[in-house]
Formats: sequence, C-alpha cells, structure tokens
Amino acid sequence: MTETVAIIGTTTWGTTLGIILARMNQQVRLLARTPAEAAELNSRGRNSRFLPEFPFPSSLTVSSDVAEVVSPAKLVILAVPSHRLRQNIRDIRDGIAAGTIVVSAAKGLERPEGKRMSQILEEELPPELHPGICVLSGPNLAKEIIQGKLASTVIAGRDPQNTTAAQATLMSNSFRVYTSNDVIGVELAGALKNIIALGAGIADGLDVGENGKSAFITRGLVEITRLGVAAGAQPLTFAGLAGLGDLLATCASPLSRNRYVGEQLARGKRWSEIQKSMDNVAEGVNTTEAALTMAAELDVEMPITQVTYRVLFEDLSPQEAIAELMERPARSEW
Repeated sequence: MTETVAIIGTTTWGTTLGIILARMNQQVRLLARTPAEAAELNSRGRNSRFLPEFPFPSSLTVSSDVAEVVSPAKLVILAVPSHRLRQNIRDIRDGIAAGTIVVSAAKGLERPEGKRMSQILEEELPPELHPGICVLSGPNLAKEIIQGKLASTVIAGRDPQNTTAAQATLMSNSFRVYTSNDVIGVELAGALKNIIALGAGIADGLDVGENGKSAFITRGLVEITRLGVAAGAQPLTFAGLAGLGDLLATCASPLSRNRYVGEQLARGKRWSEIQKSMDNVAEGVNTTEAALTMAAELDVEMPITQVTYRVLFEDLSPQEAIAELMERPARSEW
C-alpha cells in the first residue's frame, strides 16, 4: 500500500518511523522546524544529531513547509514530545485534508491536567477529523527498530476502518502492528509505564537484585492498571503490548531514557542535573506529576508514583523511597 505519509517531528522516533516507512517505498515527508534544519537534513541525507548511522531512503524528503508536507498526506504521524504536541497540531491543522488519519506516537500526558494526546487532538482538530484520530504505542525502542530488529506495536482508534488502514501502512515483516479500540488504555499504558521505568532504573542503580526489581515492576503494573481502569481503559490492554510489553522493554533496556534517569537518580544526581545531560526527552518525569493529578481526581492510590515524584522534585532519596514502599502496611495482593 503506497501513499504519502507526513511525519511531524525530527526526533529519534519520528526519524525512525520515516525511515522504516520509506524503506517500504512509502512516500515520506518529514516536517522540520525551520528551513535551516530542513536544508541540513536534506544535504546530509540523514539525521546527524540522533541517527547519524542511518541514511535517508530516496523516498524520504524533508521540508519546513507545512502545506508541502501535510496537505498531500493520507496519514499524519506526530512523533514529538508530549509537551509540544498541542502546539505542533495547531501549527499543521489547517493543512490536514478531510479523511486524513492523524496518529499520535507520543507517550506522555499533558501537564497539569493529565490530558491524553488524543484528547488534545480532539480539542484542536475540527470534528470532521475526529474519526481519523489514532494512537500508536508498544515496546518500540527506536534504535532497535531502525536496525531492522523485530518489534510489534499497537495502533488504537475509535474507527475500525481507519485503524486498519493505518495498520496496513505501518506493517512490515519486521514491524508487526496490531489494532485496538481501547484508545484510553493504549495511551495510558504507554505513558504511565515510564513512571515505573524510572523506578526500575533506580532499582538497577542501587543493585536491589532481580527479586526486588521483578516485584517492583509487577506492583508497578498493578498501580498503573488501577489508574487506567478508573479512567475508562480496558484492563486487558495493560497485559498486552502497550502495557506489559512496553513495560518490560522500558524497564530492562539500556536504550531506555527513563531507566537511565532512574539510574542517575540512584547515583545521587538531581533531575535538574540529569536533564542537562540528555538530548532526548524522558517522558516519565512530566508524566509522574500529571498522573498524580489524575489519581487525585479519580481517587486512586498510587504509592509508587507518589514516592517517585518526591525523589524527582522534593529531594527524597531513592533509598528512603524504597524503604517507604517496603514499610507500607501488610495487605492482600489483590
């Protein structure tokens, strides 16, 4: 299925999606932020900042002209940090044609209200485009996918015809795509697991052991599922690729930005210091604050998220955070 796909965001994930689609002979147009960035990417034929080892296929072009990138596209993918998605959709919405599928590939929540990316898209796009709104999430470490290593993901939307069309465009023999109608669950699973990945990094940094880390990940999954279900998600989604699958990859891989942040916190560094050393965004940090706002509104208990917030922003030490979790009152598992 050959069509024009617009990628919004010259991020690692945006560039990866553009390259793998172009390798399948899709016509891919990547939107740069400025004419200077577009000229550099086109002249170098690669994203030298994030993925210097991977040249652009001939069917991938870069432009900063919204109309040139977005107007011909049947599928628009926003692969930008969650805190920038609202501004990005405002910048391009006038160029989106009727019937276009608009996919959020961001894994985060908007502060302070904790809004999901699809909620932002619905607020910013006209009603006639709402049936085409979809979300993409799963165990998708970009640097593995661009190397051609096997991966799977989930695309969720409310219109089965549009989710199936997006699935057909994205599917390849190394990138398997499943569909879902649980937009809330797929989005929340993808965003909230980053909070647990921060804690998994702390566990590795403090060498708590595999037993302790396994228990932490399991209880973390219970916690984020509890919030998701309270928000209207299907519980089974959290046992699937967007939930457990993504959680395992993010908590285990050295490629995980959120796990890296947790490791650095365990070594005594503060978030403000860690942030300055990173090129990419660790979505779990902002999501921690947004999740607590959601939890308060929905009356959901989230002890792991609460202590993670205090480590990030209130100078609670990782050691004290673990002690608080281990000293909570005894209770039944379920």
